[in-house]
Amino acid sequence: MNRQAQSAVLFLLGASLLHAGSTDLYLRYVKQGLRPLVLVSGAVLIAAAVATVWYERKRARRHRQSAEKPGVAKPSHTHPESPAHPEPHTHSQPHPEPRVAWLLVLPVLALILVAPPALGSYSATRTGTALQEPLAQPALPAADPLPLSVVDYAGRAVYDHGRTLQGRRVQLTGFLALDRDGTAYLVRMTLNCCAADAQPVKVALTGQVPPVLQPDTWLRVTGTYTPRRAEDPVNGRPIPYLEVTRAEPVPEPADPYDESWSS
Repeated sequence: MNRQAQSAVLFLLGASLLHAGSTDLYLRYVKQGLRPLVLVSGAVLIAAAVATVWYERKRARRHRQSAEKPGVAKPSHTHPESPAHPEPHTHSQPHPEPRVAWLLVLPVLALILVAPPALGSYSATRTGTALQEPLAQPALPAADPLPLSVVDYAGRAVYDHGRTLQGRRVQLTGFLALDRDGTAYLVRMTLNCCAADAQPVKVALTGQVPPVLQPDTWLRVTGTYTPRRAEDPVNGRPIPYLEVTRAEPVPEPADPYDESWSS
């Protein structure tokens, strides 16, 4: 891989980051707040690619000019005392870059051609709930039903014992996960930085749960608080229940991850 090829790879990677940052594709990799960094990284890589091409062209032009300078006479015949076979040049020659460098193209192609799916029920059922105690419990607006995130409902149900949820209809959105014993969870994956550190927060469903459940189906459920709890079979931490009165399938949101616990 020569310098021109390296600059082409840098340009493609930078363009891919700009494309991801200008659409919702970046949300499959990092949290929403990192969008400016994704865009800046793409711009820096494109600038580095352009600078590399400019530098290489300038160096090649300088090399041509030095080779064409007058006063450098070329021998027209072989001197009698010169050896028939001149000694080979002893100065070092530039070494080509290793071919393994072409493997750098693979992540670029993956970023361009493949949009990875968001983490779903497979990860959720194999990872313990990551519910954390909220720093505060702000007052809830007077809406009916009250839209809440899965993280907010779970935090209020577990650490506030549902005091702010009593007598309220709430509405949660998440994807379905089924435990080995058939328990249905409404899940939202939470993250601190990127998808690599995503962890689930789970709410167990009871009441008018749909009889046919497909894992990874996104649902909007309406229900009421119940003091019933379960223990996560993976890490033994508490999982609150929601008494479901209505459930309807919804499309996967543009941002499938929940950042409310890390903001």
